[in-house]
Amino acid sequence: MDISTLAALMSPPDLSGCRTALCIQPHPDDNEVGIGGTIASFAERGCEIHYLTITNGDLGAVDEQVSSAEIAAIRASELEAAGRSLGAAVFHQLDHGDGTLEHIPALAGEIAEVIRTVRPDVVFCPDPWLSYEAHYDHIVTGRAAAQALLSSGLPLYPRGTSTRPWQPQAIGFYFTSEPNMVIDITAHFEQKFAAMALHRSQFNEEQLAMYRIYFREQGRQLAEGRGFELGEGLKVLSPLHLHCFVDARRI
Repeated sequence: MDISTLAALMSPPDLSGCRTALCIQPHPDDNEVGIGGTIASFAERGCEIHYLTITNGDLGAVDEQVSSAEIAAIRASELEAAGRSLGAAVFHQLDHGDGTLEHIPALAGEIAEVIRTVRPDVVFCPDPWLSYEAHYDHIVTGRAAAQALLSSGLPLYPRGTSTRPWQPQAIGFYFTSEPNMVIDITAHFEQKFAAMALHRSQFNEEQLAMYRIYFREQGRQLAEGRGFELGEGLKVLSPLHLHCFVDARRI
């Protein structure tokens, strides 16, 4: 193996030419919070954006008088409005309740069917290896998405499938503390927060103001020395990095 080949192996995949992206979120607001600026940036340059929402968010009511069915309907409406404001074009929903995720291989099969149907160049999902992440929906979703991406190119996976094999070139983990790629969102920071504000059932003005301060400072730190003002961080890996690759943390 020559030096250039080794360097390519130890580098994150290039996302600049992505034509289709599948943005996977455990709950109806995670894409906006985690990668809202990235979604807007990719959509602006012509990438077709698909959303895949794993749960219906039916535990997300802050008002005791709102039922699970009512908050699920509210959040479904907010999800589409927020996604479309960032440039998302197609919305996919799995039939899971909020807080119910536990079986990674089964969920991976469901996600793989969507991957093989949409045929994206890149898949985005939460980083399931984030230290101190306590919400199991995030952990299961991220692990299942990674397994789905790894296996979706196999002709017989998932078992009983009628879809054709497809393996995306990359997976980008958001909500990560170990980013290896920073996306310039300087021109899309306000668009991200306008989309977050459309989740009216989840965020009040005080919370949005707090997040604005936090994400602006985080974005400034991520962008430092890169020639732009604000960034969003991703841990981007190829399928090769997702199995028996002991140096994946160094990518």
